[in-house]
Amino acid sequence: MAFAAGSPFILSSLSHAQPDVGLAKPAIVTPEKTSVAGAAPPPTEEVKTIPGMPPVLNPKNIYSETSGPEKLSPIVAHDLKRVYVPNLRGNSVSVIDQASFKVVDSFKVGRSPQHVVPSWDLRHLWVTNNAEGRADGSLTPIDPVTGRPGPSLPVDDPYNMYFTPDGKFAITVAEAHRRLDFREPLSMALIGSVSTPECSGVNHAGFSGDGRYAIFTCEFGGYLVKVDTVNRKVLGYLKLSKGGMPQDIQTAPDGHRFYVADMMADGVFIVNGDRFEETGFIPTGVGTHGEYISRNSKLLYVANRGSHKIHGPKNGPGSVSVIDLATDKVIKNWPIPGGGSPDMGNVSADGRYLWLSGRFDDVVYAIDTQTGAVRKIPVGLEPHGLTVWPQPGRYSLGHTGILR
Repeated sequence: MAFAAGSPFILSSLSHAQPDVGLAKPAIVTPEKTSVAGAAPPPTEEVKTIPGMPPVLNPKNIYSETSGPEKLSPIVAHDLKRVYVPNLRGNSVSVIDQASFKVVDSFKVGRSPQHVVPSWDLRHLWVTNNAEGRADGSLTPIDPVTGRPGPSLPVDDPYNMYFTPDGKFAITVAEAHRRLDFREPLSMALIGSVSTPECSGVNHAGFSGDGRYAIFTCEFGGYLVKVDTVNRKVLGYLKLSKGGMPQDIQTAPDGHRFYVADMMADGVFIVNGDRFEETGFIPTGVGTHGEYISRNSKLLYVANRGSHKIHGPKNGPGSVSVIDLATDKVIKNWPIPGGGSPDMGNVSADGRYLWLSGRFDDVVYAIDTQTGAVRKIPVGLEPHGLTVWPQPGRYSLGHTGILR
């Protein structure tokens, strides 16, 4: 399928199709104690990535190419500096100008927009409209040069979306179906699917430094599932030791460890991805939900939504915790003044602001990363996975802007 002729979103087709791979019987792994909390194999001089993936230039920091505005790709040179906010209950996207902190545009999209996702090649922003239980899910492209949407594509249950590190596939996360759909990344034609039967509420993902596997969270089961990105098969499941509602997941700068936010455990699990073992836990705040790496790759910003409920109250005890990645300790905590519900978002290109949706309060927070001071910007009903654009980096792995 392709966009209508005459649209600014004419998409060419790529011959990335690969044969489907049968699923091996995955193992269910239970948490184990390790002698050194969070320990990971020392990085080698060169990371052997999967074919077609851009090289890892700094084995000790997979985010080295996202450190600031000087790392902005020429591809995004003419893109508007905007924040794109999907309003889940409003079936719309609010557009905020980063300089003025004001909503400058709003447009309708498909039903139940969940996230705004930058494409692997940085040329499109995709709104994932999963329709929440209905069969009319869709993806709506946004042109980042104009900030305007193009025609939507029908796609089954795209709660979230990622891209394999080699750029060959878009992965639409069909949460309701416990399934990962591998698609051609421009036309979104379905190539094949990976079933994740033990992963109820398959949700967010983090990719290893070499691109060989991804770990997805299972929101409604308290599990993680590890997926081979090359052979497209499930490698195993890991049951977290406590909590039971894993949300966002971020890969550590070393490319081996993963930080998993858990909304019921009120904190962040640390997982060794290579061994697929839980190695630690960091308490943060009520309803731990979203995670974002700072521009210098030294800090992890953690959004605590202020509630254990999927649809929580307004003005709850929401906050942002700041974790020092060298020590895995919380070094700051910024409560939302008057209460709030910080959810999903990203860091500005210069690292000065952390932008987060206020999920239950119908606002967006622009949080000063030096002081923790908060600006509140009213948007539509139930804002969710906003993206801040443009972002520094060479390519996007998806979600709300995981670039490397």
